Amino acid sequence: MDWTTQCVGQAMKACLGSGSGADRKRFPSREGKYPILDTDHGHAGAAERRAVLRALAASALLLLPGRAAAQAVPEGWPSRALRLIVPFPPGGATDLLARLLADRLGPQLGQAVVAENRGGAAGNIAAEFATRAPPDGYTLFFGTVGTASINLSLYPRLNYRPEDLIPIALWADLPNAISVAAKISPYQTLGQLIEAARARPGALSFASAGSGTTLHLTGELLKAKAGIDLLHVPFRGGQDSINQLLGGRVDVSINNLPTAIALIRAGEMRALAVTGASRSPAIPEVPTVAEQGLPEFEATSWFGLQVPRGTPEPIQARLNAALNAALADPQTRERIEHLGARPRGGTAEEYAAFIRTEQVKWADIIRRSGAQVD
Repeated sequence: MDWTTQCVGQAMKACLGSGSGADRKRFPSREGKYPILDTDHGHAGAAERRAVLRALAASALLLLPGRAAAQAVPEGWPSRALRLIVPFPPGGATDLLARLLADRLGPQLGQAVVAENRGGAAGNIAAEFATRAPPDGYTLFFGTVGTASINLSLYPRLNYRPEDLIPIALWADLPNAISVAAKISPYQTLGQLIEAARARPGALSFASAGSGTTLHLTGELLKAKAGIDLLHVPFRGGQDSINQLLGGRVDVSINNLPTAIALIRAGEMRALAVTGASRSPAIPEVPTVAEQGLPEFEATSWFGLQVPRGTPEPIQARLNAALNAALADPQTRERIEHLGARPRGGTAEEYAAFIRTEQVKWADIIRRSGAQVD
């Protein structure tokens, strides 16, 4: 059985054969066992599964023997390990989801995929590095909402062009969490935090994983919509911002949910709100910002696979098929959901259109919030 047939068969079995009670199970973690989403009714629903299947089938068709020779993957590719450039330091949500992608892509491609962290400047350093890499299919980039959409409007000058990173497929998206240190913070709700901030303008601080990140902009959006003044304190990565929060050096931390979810579940951090349009099935007890007096508040993060411009189109198609095949595996989907994220997948064209929509959305948020990089 050839690679294409295997991928399509795996996707059809996982996507079309799902939806039974067997999908509702508990997934172990180092912190214990926690409920995983019903994959037909939680974030990763039947519609997302069908999207993955459609994309996988479309990509796999490009690799069928009857296609023109021009569509063939270059002979021997991949013949060695690939590297996945990750634009943030180890330990945060970006790193966790990137390493999961690398781990799942390897078996699909028949070669190891090694995650390589190059943090700094809200992902700009890694993005620039990736655009300058040889477009030979051996350098992949773990794109984020920042590198693909936000930085274009936030930074007066970039050393790379976002369009020089070609979309392959969307991997996952997730809400952010607005949290306090459970053992030392007096704030039990977002309303209490906002009330205290209004009473003492500029006295309270919020931590983020760095200037220009969605976490920074989530805080700026909160300030603008709530009419409060919070001091932004950027750190080098999400794990660092959490350490500063638990150490009492900042009042609030805004993190991607996967970065904070273990400590929220363990009772070390108290999530005051999630920033999605609806509650996260991973922590359904935590209300959204919109539920707490700030209607239409929404700020989410997302991640996808990209390659340098010039990468041969057949390699792009093979990577898209491999990513969607990985997402067709129920264990992969469960792992993403357990982290508090939502599996996505889809075609390269869908991902490109999504990026364009997000660029417009975040440009408007940046303009309305008055956010600036330090």
